[in-house]
Amino acid sequence: MKITIIGSGYVGLVTGACFAEVGHDVICLDNDSKKIKKLTSGIIPIYEPKLKPMIKSNMTDKRLFFTTSYKKAISHADVIFIAVDTPSKKNGDADLTSVKNVAISIAENMDGHKIIVQKSTSPVGTYSFIKKNISKTLRRVKKDFTFDIASNPEFLKEGNAISDFMKPDRIIIGIEN
Repeated sequence: MKITIIGSGYVGLVTGACFAEVGHDVICLDNDSKKIKKLTSGIIPIYEPKLKPMIKSNMTDKRLFFTTSYKKAISHADVIFIAVDTPSKKNGDADLTSVKNVAISIAENMDGHKIIVQKSTSPVGTYSFIKKNISKTLRRVKKDFTFDIASNPEFLKEGNAISDFMKPDRIIIGIEN
């Protein structure tokens, strides 16, 4: 399967590396060009046991790539995972600005049907928020593509994230279609 992970932080990087490890063709997208340059040259910005050799071997085997290009990453993917930061606002609510920006960028770069998976930590209702922003943007750019949105909350624990991903104690996926 061709997978794009948007967000190359802790969750996105582990998710992308693990999907590549089991044989999928993965592109990790991030808007931080310095981070992507480091990742492409094998410098991993986080520590997670076994992550660095997993990333390096999957890059060598041409199953894992890094980019800042939405056009490249979106056209590559059958499935797109959103794994961006959702920091808390002063009032405690999740700041969904990055999720909104990603949804708009996905729609602007869509070239056919996509399955979009919300993996960022987010409140109930984020599914509808993403759907609304993609639909609105598709209308604005005059594209008539279909898409499905799924929710796949993350349960990765630092220091055990690869094991949590590869041998989860639960898998939760929600989809409307």
